[in-house]
Amino acid sequence: MSNTPMAASPLTRAVLEIDEYASGLGWDQPARLFALVDTAQLRAQEPALASQLGLEDAQESSGLTPIEQDEIPAGKPLDEFLGTIAWPDAVVGCALTVERLMLPPSAEASVPEGLSEARLAKWVSEHPARQEVRMTVAVLRDGTRDSALRLREKDSPTEVRTGRDLVPGLAEALSATFAD
Repeated sequence: MSNTPMAASPLTRAVLEIDEYASGLGWDQPARLFALVDTAQLRAQEPALASQLGLEDAQESSGLTPIEQDEIPAGKPLDEFLGTIAWPDAVVGCALTVERLMLPPSAEASVPEGLSEARLAKWVSEHPARQEVRMTVAVLRDGTRDSALRLREKDSPTEVRTGRDLVPGLAEALSATFAD
């Protein structure tokens, strides 16, 4: 967590830690899913795992530890995949990092109507104002959420934007993985 602000909430710190990790892997990466566990509980209940993750000497008494999950199956739509997830009680939240093409709000008015999903994706990919973005979204069981956005053209830790409602649809989809 070298670039994460200590004054931030534990969820914001986890989001920024995941963003930093994803940034170190470079661009053009597949989506990655993370379980979020309470760090203090992890140290108490799973000391061997905590040691393996380098948490045995952590000074922080509260916080969240992201644990990367198995690879998301290629070729399966993300919303369908998320619909198959059930988390054990020890998981207090989850996070996802995914890359997408986005258009600025000014370009949204020029989107042709009636395009299929595939044709819309092609249209966006060819639009001159498109931007590549990495989104990291995290939610807790209690509904708390946070996210980080990093533009490929401004790929710097100081240019990462954070906020609760930057990617509301993805946050809702992640929250649904905790529904009974």
